[in-house]
Amino acid sequence: MPGQSSTEAATVVTIFGRTYHLRGSDDPQHLVELASIVDGRMREIAANTGTADTLKVAILASLNLADEYLRSDLNEDTPASARVEKRLGRMVTLLDEALAE
Repeated sequence: MPGQSSTEAATVVTIFGRTYHLRGSDDPQHLVELASIVDGRMREIAANTGTADTLKVAILASLNLADEYLRSDLNEDTPASARVEKRLGRMVTLLDEALAE
């Protein structure tokens, strides 16, 4: 990520059969958990739609996760909602960077 130290260790994750080296300020275990959620949702969507097009599956998974977030019981005035929104923003950034590889 721009502005990150080159000495910062990368966290290696696998999403939908592809390996990504992610750098971030989050705890590496948190990045692994995020990747696991995305991977699981992508695999679920691929199985349900019968498509193997990675980009299509990634977009559908993103829409699905965003819909799930918006339909959640979180009120936007709660501190928990702000944390979730911030994490989702970081996850979207990581996905954008990974898809650009």
